[in-house]
This record gives sequence, structure tokens and C-alpha cells, in this order.
Amino acid sequence: MDLSTTYLGFSLPHPIMPGASPFAENLDTVKRLEDAGAAAIVMDSLFEEQIIAEQERGIREIEVPENTYAEALTYHPLTGEMRPGSELYLEKLSAIKGAVSVPVIGSLNGASEGGWVRYARLIEQAGADALELNIYTLADDPAVSGAAVEDRLLGVVRKVKRQVTIPVAVKISPFFSSLPHFCRGLEGAGADGVLLFNRFYQPDIDPENLEVISKLKLSTRDELLLRLRWMAILSGNYRLSFGITGGVHTGMDVVKAVMCGAHAVQMVSALLRNRPEYLATVREELKVWLEKHRYESLRQLRGSMARERTPDRAMLERVNYIRVLLGGPG
Repeated sequence: MDLSTTYLGFSLPHPIMPGASPFAENLDTVKRLEDAGAAAIVMDSLFEEQIIAEQERGIREIEVPENTYAEALTYHPLTGEMRPGSELYLEKLSAIKGAVSVPVIGSLNGASEGGWVRYARLIEQAGADALELNIYTLADDPAVSGAAVEDRLLGVVRKVKRQVTIPVAVKISPFFSSLPHFCRGLEGAGADGVLLFNRFYQPDIDPENLEVISKLKLSTRDELLLRLRWMAILSGNYRLSFGITGGVHTGMDVVKAVMCGAHAVQMVSALLRNRPEYLATVREELKVWLEKHRYESLRQLRGSMARERTPDRAMLERVNYIRVLLGGPG
């Protein structure tokens, strides 16, 4: 059975890979993922805010003793005691690149245009085969229009693409007024791929102590539905590689994602629940399903449920919404 696919220009043996997660923190875990058959390794995200905070802390540690007494220079933190987060990240990326034979995809969650560009270049220099721009933005300023938000993000992608030669995928959220138009803009800005969708970890509130509570909730298969719908609508209309991340837990989920047009799928929560070796189980489930339904290759399956090839296109858009609310079959 031919499970091969092409994603970001890479010929992969199948579409399944781990998404950005703590798996990349441990080289042994990365090797287990490769042994389980991961098509690629996606690094955890390098957050610009973390780097800036470390830099500011380092400056404070330097400035206070330097302004106090001359001997303080002998305690300079930069003599080897302080290791910037970006340096550790890049070393880890290089180590992973040297340890595995599959493509290694760096992940960057920047905050400023300068930060995106600088760290994108450093990630490429560290050996990444591709780069994932993890766009996480909250439009909370009433003076900034939706168009302005999109223009800023497109500007970031455009500048990053001018600085690196490796493929760049953009992980986006579903919260844009017109996803097809924004994806067209990403394509025009030079993006090589788009990932649907970034998972937003919504904070809770403690009413007794008046505190904001951060909670990590692993995804469920229900989260896949939004991604399937938009994948079916978007795929087939762009030169971009499309991937799905969030809600992929079984081989059947991979089947659905590919049917809607996905070139690749990323898994995190299911692997955290079931260990890295579970990736091999999902790949086998995909293979068995294709054989049972007499497909010769994954490529035959891809896009068979995309909007352009779906007999009832309205079901992807509005009719299903009406049927569900009226209690009819959906």
C-alpha cells in the first residue's frame, strides 16, 4: 500500500507526524517517534516572549553589580552561567537533526516583526529542514481593524520568506473574517503551507481568589470537525500544502483529513495519552482501511471529499447547520 504524500516539498512515506509539543524536549522520545514511523519531527515552539524576558533579566543582573562596585565584573553572568533560551533551543534542534533521518521542522511563535525574522534565520542556520510559524494573536484593540491585523501577519510571513530558503508553513487560527481570502494572502506572501488550526488554551477564572487560572486540556476528536470543514473548503484552490493539527486521534481521523484534502496530519494529544509508539498504530489503521476499501494509494483518497468534489456542496456550508437545528439528519 502506497501511503506516500508530499508536504512542503518533502516526499514523505505517509502523512502522520507529531505536532509541536514537549516531545522534542527529550532526544530519546524523538528517537522513539522516529522508530514508530513519524514522517517528520516538529519541534516545540520557540516563544519570543520567553527570550525577551531572559534577556531583560540578564541585563538587570549585569547592570546592578556593574553600577555598584568594580569587582562585580568577575561575577558577570555572561561568562558562561547564563544560557539564553534561544541558544538552548537551537542546540536541541541541531542535536535532533543529527540524530534522525526524517525532516526536522522548527517552530517559532514570535511577537515582533524583528523577532520573527531574526529567530527564523537562526532556526534555519541550526539545521531545520522547514519552519512552522505559529501565529497566536489576540485582536483586542478596538482601534485596530481586522484588515490591519491580517496585513501585519502577512507582512511577517513576507519578511521571513525573504530571509530564509527553507519551506515555511503558517499555523493559523479559525478566527479570521474570511479564511479563504487570508489563505490567498498567505500564498501571495510566499508561504509554502498552512496548518489548520492553532489550539487556543482558554484561561479559566477563580471567582473566590480573583485569579486567572491556566489549564491544559488535551484535544478530543470533536475538535477535528471544524478542521475538516475548512480543509474541505480550502483545499484544491491553492498551491499551498495543507496540514491538519488538533483532534487527530485515530487512523479514521487521518482518513477523513486526507479525504478533505490534507497533505499531512499532526498528532499531539493522542500521543501524550498513548505514548509515542501509538503513532505506528494509527499508521497501521490507515493502511488497513485503505486496503479494505481497495485503494491502491493514499493519493487516490486525497481530496475526494473536498468541496469542489462533494456532490452536496451546501452541506459543507449552510444546509448542515439548518438540518441540525431542525432536528433532521445531518
